Order: sequence, then structure tokens, then C-alpha cells
Amino acid sequence: MALRGKKLPTPSAAAVSNRLTGMLRYTRVQLAFKAALAVAIAWSVAPLVPGVASQYPYYAPLGALVCMYPTVAGSVRAGLQTLAGLLIGIGLALIALLFGGPTVWTIALIVGLGVLLAGIPRLGAGRDYLPVAALFVLVLGGDDADGYSYGYAVQMGVGVLIGLAVNAVVFPPLHLNGAVDGLAALRLNLARQLREMGTAVGESWPPEHEDWSSRRTELISFSREVREAVQLADSGRQGNLRRRRHQRDLSADFRALRAMERVTLYVEDMTEVLATAIWSTPEETPVSHEVAGSLERAMLATAEAVETWDDQTDEYSEAVAAVQDLVRQVNSSASPDSPVDAPASLAMSLRRVLRTVRTEDDQP
Repeated sequence: MALRGKKLPTPSAAAVSNRLTGMLRYTRVQLAFKAALAVAIAWSVAPLVPGVASQYPYYAPLGALVCMYPTVAGSVRAGLQTLAGLLIGIGLALIALLFGGPTVWTIALIVGLGVLLAGIPRLGAGRDYLPVAALFVLVLGGDDADGYSYGYAVQMGVGVLIGLAVNAVVFPPLHLNGAVDGLAALRLNLARQLREMGTAVGESWPPEHEDWSSRRTELISFSREVREAVQLADSGRQGNLRRRRHQRDLSADFRALRAMERVTLYVEDMTEVLATAIWSTPEETPVSHEVAGSLERAMLATAEAVETWDDQTDEYSEAVAAVQDLVRQVNSSASPDSPVDAPASLAMSLRRVLRTVRTEDDQP
């Protein structure tokens, strides 16, 4: 959303990261409650399953537990993958039993083969249960391996169904707040970084304020966390009964995220270039006094444009004019004796930032 003429406090990347972590902790508490509830229901229902499967009630709570994930879609995927791995493992064991009872050699061979098959990427969460299921059938099946296999598979299936039902009905989280807060905080922190760099350019060198120079990788790491938050929100809405009551265009969020990630790379590069020009090699990457004023104005104006993130605002128009003035200053003061032109590099990055804001129509 564009923030015309309105200043908001800028939360630090660390503060928002802690907030996102807090949300995940809250989600973990919810998940623990739902897992406990699903296991209790599964244990109560397991003895009621007809046939030989009722003799193996302890596998139903296990099935309910293995499919407990923070999102409904994740639970469905984990449950199906677990059952697939289970059935493949049971099939391997039953094939081995056709050639005789369990021996050291058959157990070793089937478990080894099960571990090899567990490497199939599509098995996902089921890869851990494939060799385990094969071993259980061989060792615990005894004289009734068929009955044990049937009871094992059925009760696990019952548990998975109960787990999926509980996860889909009881507090199914959408994780939208994490995505919304993360995108807004990333935009504001990018603006703050540009603003602090612009302020540093206007100070006598070396500038007194240098906190911005230590954030060369912080913004990159934070953008990754925001991507995870948006991806979690996207996964959380799949199969979620609450998605119709809480509509949000996550495709627009992904587009905004990709744009901000590009801006993050540009700002990170600018941070490196400016810090090098100030502290590392000021002689090799000079910023003349004539250009410094234009560079300061361009950075501060671009910070305002990034904060509003709307190319229809006065802030964006002012930023474009300031960057154009900077480019003219850089071109007029360019020296062929300078091997690395820091102002030119910074001007190019500012133009890229504004171009990214202009081409991104969806407001975060």
C-alpha cells in the first residue's frame, strides 16, 4: 500500500525477524495441541477398527503424529508420503518372506534395499518409514506376517486420516500476518538503508554514523526470511477452510517480493561500494565534493520513493529528477584517470532501484 506523505516507524530487520520467529513459536504451540488431540482420538478409535487390525492399535497414534505439519497441505503431503513408504516397505518384506522366514541375510538384504529405495525424492517424509516398515514386518510379523502387515497399514492409515482431519478443522493457520509484516518491514528497511547512506554522504568524511556499513548482508538474510514467510503463507492457504474468509492475492505478494529482492541486491551492492569509497580505498574510488551533494539528494529521494513504493507519487518523481541530476553531475565530472568510478556505480544502482519500483505495479 502506498504511504503518501505519511511516515511510519521503521522496524529493524532483527525486530521483524524476532516477530516472525515468535509467530512460528505460537504456531508450534498450536501444532503441539493438535498433535496431542489427534493422538488421543486415534488411540480411542483404534480398538474399534474391525478385523485383525484392532490387535495393533498402537500404530494409529503413530499415523496421527507423523502427518502433523504447520500447514494443511504439508500434512496431506506428509501423510501420503508416509503411507507410500510404509506400503513399499511392507511389500519388500512380504516378498522376502515368500522365500522363507527371516534370517540375518534376508533382514540385512531387505533393510539395505529399503534404504536404497528411500532415496527416491518423491517419497519425502515416507523415506524414513520404508526400511523401518520392512524391518518390522520381518521381525515382528512372526507366523502371521500377512495379518500384521494388514493391521500395521490399516491403523497407520486410520491415524493419518484422523491427523489430517484435526489439522484441517482445528485452528488451521494461514500465516498471512508473517507475509504482510515481512514485506512491509523489508520495504521500510531498504528505505532506511538508503536514507542512512545518503546522510553519511552529506557528512564530513569519514562520517560519524556508520551503522549502515555493517548491514551489508543483513538485508540479504532478512529478504530470505521474508521469502520463507510468503512461501509459508502460500502453502498455508492450500486446503485451508479459512482461506475464503481471509482473501489475499499472494501472487501479487510474490511479485512484490521478487522486486524487493532485486532492490535488496542493488542496495547491498551500493553499501559495499560506498563503504569501500569511504574507508578502504578513498583515493582509488573518490567521490568529489561537487558530486557528493547530488549523490546525497539522490539517495535520500530514492529512499522516499522506496518507502512509498508507488511510481505515481511526488516522492517518485522527485527521486527520478534527483537521480537524473546525479547522472549529469557524474558525466560532467568523470575523469579518465579514475579506474573505479564509485559515483557512477551508485548512480546506476539508484536508476535500477527506481526502474524496479516503476515496473512493479502491485503494492506490498
